[in-house]
Amino acid sequence: MFETAELGHALTKDEYNERVPRLREELLTIQRQLADAPFPVLILLNGVDGAGKGESANLLNEWFDARYLETHAFDAPSQDEAERPRYWRYWMKTPQRGTIGIYIGNWYTQPIISRVIGDANDEDLAKQLAHVRNFERMLADDGALIIKLWFHLSKREQKRRLKKLESNKETSWRVSKQDWKHFKHYDEFRIVSERALRDTSSGQSPWTIIEGTDARYRAVTLGEHILERIQEHLATHAERTKSAPPDPNVADPLTILDRVDLSKDIEKADYDHELERLQGRLNKLSRKVRKKGVSIVIVFEGWDAAGKGGAIRRMIRALDARQFRVIPIAAPTQEERAHHYLWRFWRHIPRPGRFTIYDRSWYGRVLVERVEGFAARAEWRRAYAEINDFEEQLVESGTVLVKFWLHLSPEEQLRRFKEREEIPYKQHKIGPEDYRNREKWNLYESAADDMVSQTSTEHAPWTLVSAESKQWARIQVLKTVCDAIEARLGK
Repeated sequence: MFETAELGHALTKDEYNERVPRLREELLTIQRQLADAPFPVLILLNGVDGAGKGESANLLNEWFDARYLETHAFDAPSQDEAERPRYWRYWMKTPQRGTIGIYIGNWYTQPIISRVIGDANDEDLAKQLAHVRNFERMLADDGALIIKLWFHLSKREQKRRLKKLESNKETSWRVSKQDWKHFKHYDEFRIVSERALRDTSSGQSPWTIIEGTDARYRAVTLGEHILERIQEHLATHAERTKSAPPDPNVADPLTILDRVDLSKDIEKADYDHELERLQGRLNKLSRKVRKKGVSIVIVFEGWDAAGKGGAIRRMIRALDARQFRVIPIAAPTQEERAHHYLWRFWRHIPRPGRFTIYDRSWYGRVLVERVEGFAARAEWRRAYAEINDFEEQLVESGTVLVKFWLHLSPEEQLRRFKEREEIPYKQHKIGPEDYRNREKWNLYESAADDMVSQTSTEHAPWTLVSAESKQWARIQVLKTVCDAIEARLGK
């Protein structure tokens, strides 16, 4: 794979000076055009130590308008990063639509190094590369252009270059003991890197290998390749059209929600006793959660007026206010729309010992966005796999993930709507949109059925809660959360 990057490509100074001015002009022009594009550009700079990754990043900041360019170099995770799932720090640095992000030491670095030095085996590497493919597929499916560049040097050339840099007082700082340590494993790095590139090069996100021996050749090849890829993407990536909302006049579907027993109820005296007991149990567990550094993510979905807010309030009464955050999910902000839809959920992943409670969640993509036509069919259909991957990463990192669907009948929902209209302090909870959603009950029920069947997994199962009785629902929610935390703590 790397043989073609060991042929001795080079440019003379005259050739370089002739091609670069035009190239820089075209790069600035394409960057201005990109500003209005509905996609971001991610440029990954990887390769052999000393092959020019840092110089290339500096050069791109010089040739592009650096005000609309972000460069990220990922070293060992900070404490904040280490406390969250591995890909949290990469999601937080994804560029907004219309902008460019440059990534050095990115999501390929750790899997390759870990395999070479023996911290990981072939199975571990395969698993990490699967996460890489899933991550890049999500971004590419959302429209992102991912340009992956590998700068290569032969073993002989790498040794020569490291010695040259080290012997010059002005560049010696760029060579570390780690560089020489990696050089001793050059052959192993070559084998593992070739596997990584082969396993992650796709039609959407192919790898391009650039010979790094001659700086002028490397620079021009880099710039021209990036220019060509952005031009192609602009030409082929038209604004994605959204699906028209489906016809609400569909037959009443038979769904998994029909299996929820809505007759469940609890006596007032029993409710009061159980509520106090479970809140005490949750409070004790929350102290253990804080002590052991376990993250808790709780997701509430369900019908309007099903009692999500009431269940959340009964839960947080048992928690220290410094230990939790409730995230109410509404229409995305302008900043959130400029990223992949999962970005705004990744940003709220809790630190160890904390709770994040989502009042509606990432499932909006396969519920309201699907039913209302805000997401194209291809977008919400692939969201099931994207969500499963997201949730699997949370659980793999040790997070307790609990998902609730609060279910009630259309008749009970209507009764609660009327009640909200009549009680002054509840009137803010009801509006025309609530009644419009009722007209699409069958569509939402069908979407919820697909959601449960596609995303109720072994690591992140759904809990369907009968919410015809608010009191019954609150008890079931508290009990389920306590059970899940105890299971994680190994009680």
